[in-house]
Amino acid sequence: MELKQNSAFKAIRHLEAVRNYLNTIIRELLTRGEQHDQSKLESPEIELFNKYTPLLKDLKYDSPEYKESLKNLKPALDHHYANNRHHPEHFKKGINDMTLIDILEMLVDWKASSLRQNDGNILKSIELNQKKFKYNNQLKKILENTATWLDSENTSHHAEES
Repeated sequence: MELKQNSAFKAIRHLEAVRNYLNTIIRELLTRGEQHDQSKLESPEIELFNKYTPLLKDLKYDSPEYKESLKNLKPALDHHYANNRHHPEHFKKGINDMTLIDILEMLVDWKASSLRQNDGNILKSIELNQKKFKYNNQLKKILENTATWLDSENTSHHAEES
């Protein structure tokens, strides 16, 4: 009987530890959601994004024209990357210096950004960004799986609301 109780006690302690760690992650994600991209409301970002963002929506993501247009945004982008750790450009070693929380925020940022593009496609963005940020196929697949799950979750929630 004592072994059974000891096992149950250890299981409960484990469950509590998992719950506490998940709650730490949840709190951080909630904070990130509240603070996401607040630097876009500051100078020099706000002025440059106001001027050039409308021009980007008609360009194909990662096309030569898109990349050329980004040059006009360089001061804003430099400021943005320096102040937002969900961008690989924030870190010296890019994605290799990021946490899983950073990567999750990065993915949902890419998803939201893909909605602004006329030809936006999160799976295409993940593929193109693999070359840009040099992440391996395993991380690419995890990002694809998560993006697909996110789409299915949002689709099912919208269906339930209708």
